[in-house]
Amino acid sequence: MNIHTRSRTSGRVPNTPSSRRSPRGSYKGRISNSRPQSRGGFRGGLRRGNVSGRSYGAGRNNNFSRRGGSGKKMPTFDPSQFINKNPVNVKSEVYKAKNTFDTFGIREHLSNTIQKMGLTTPTPIQDQIIPEILAGNDVMGLAETGTGKTAAFLIPLIENTLNEKKRQKQTLILAPTRELALQIEGELRNLARGLGLNSVVCVGGVNIRPQVKILRRNNQFIIGTPGRVTDLIKKNCINTNAITTVVLDEADRMLDMGFINDMRKIISQIPKSRETLFFCATMARNTNALAAEFLKNPVTVSVKKSDVTNAIEQDVIKYGNEKFATLVTLLNNDEFKKVVIFCGMKHSVKKLAQELTANNIKAESIHGNKNHSQRQLALAKFKKGYARILVATDVAARGIHVDDVTHVINYDLPNTFDDYVHRIGRTGRGTKRGRAFTFVASGRK
Repeated sequence: MNIHTRSRTSGRVPNTPSSRRSPRGSYKGRISNSRPQSRGGFRGGLRRGNVSGRSYGAGRNNNFSRRGGSGKKMPTFDPSQFINKNPVNVKSEVYKAKNTFDTFGIREHLSNTIQKMGLTTPTPIQDQIIPEILAGNDVMGLAETGTGKTAAFLIPLIENTLNEKKRQKQTLILAPTRELALQIEGELRNLARGLGLNSVVCVGGVNIRPQVKILRRNNQFIIGTPGRVTDLIKKNCINTNAITTVVLDEADRMLDMGFINDMRKIISQIPKSRETLFFCATMARNTNALAAEFLKNPVTVSVKKSDVTNAIEQDVIKYGNEKFATLVTLLNNDEFKKVVIFCGMKHSVKKLAQELTANNIKAESIHGNKNHSQRQLALAKFKKGYARILVATDVAARGIHVDDVTHVINYDLPNTFDDYVHRIGRTGRGTKRGRAFTFVASGRK
């Protein structure tokens, strides 16, 4: 793991290597969820309901794709980009934390809760960012999933909220997907257990009325997706003047999904005296510009892992007229113990999972037409080993975290190389080795 020195900039974020971006595509679906409110302690909730999601038009072209006759972008990768038979054996540097959770200056109750959760030594991003957030500074965090990023901003925000006698400090956390918003709220509940704080999750795809009702109370934390938060602001259900801190989690992903206008509308209505925390995994030019627009003299902390494409064994699978038969033959190999397969379209994911199961290869699927409960159930079956195959669209490329995935298969080509990197990053996590295969038509040059 490479840890870069943090720096304080004057409103401008340091230049970093840019990553290619996927165009804005359509994203819509139906979701239902039931989450009971807890009694006492930390309270928040999400009720059952169904509404259609938002859709977004196509964005600008990039160097990795072309448009077909139907207007859909068609990948034009050089197959050699998917071959790396001799991955680098990366040895992570041993990071020596300067702090412990006891020396950050947080209250004993919170420190004890952290210890009970099994967090002993702060990760690099926690070690460097927690003191800055406790001090009320704007921060820019360059960090991937699996670095402890969520706790890095939740722990100091909980502490700062408790330090206010009337607990009027209100934090708005924006996330690109429903799954991530719920994941953040789950971690918040665990950290703030017994501290008497309130939260609400505001995401699309569920009935808006329960969220409106919960927003009538004093919520110290509002966690949501940009589209639904924008709708609630329009309905005057969220008082933006009361928000003192904004967290933009996976800001680069929100840009990819076409949330830029919603993000600007939301931020423009929040007092400029706010504290802003900005987190992303990659720093493209548009992400850099957005950070410069929202942040004031930020402290920058970069915790970047080694290049995943160099650390995972990769190869292509050539297929002719029998693409599915080629896949079945591959999966019948005993070394394919836990596999994530990516397809380009929702209906393709559903169909492929059904065909695999019909061929005695138990498979679950995750795609936008499944509601939240169905997606969580499919993921749970895959994690527990009831199904060794998970078929997914790119909605899962950044959102699923499953240990011990042995292989990733790109059954359909990704739209961009950045999408490819995120897909294959589902395997070879931590110190584990992983393999990735990409299906390429035999006549493709």
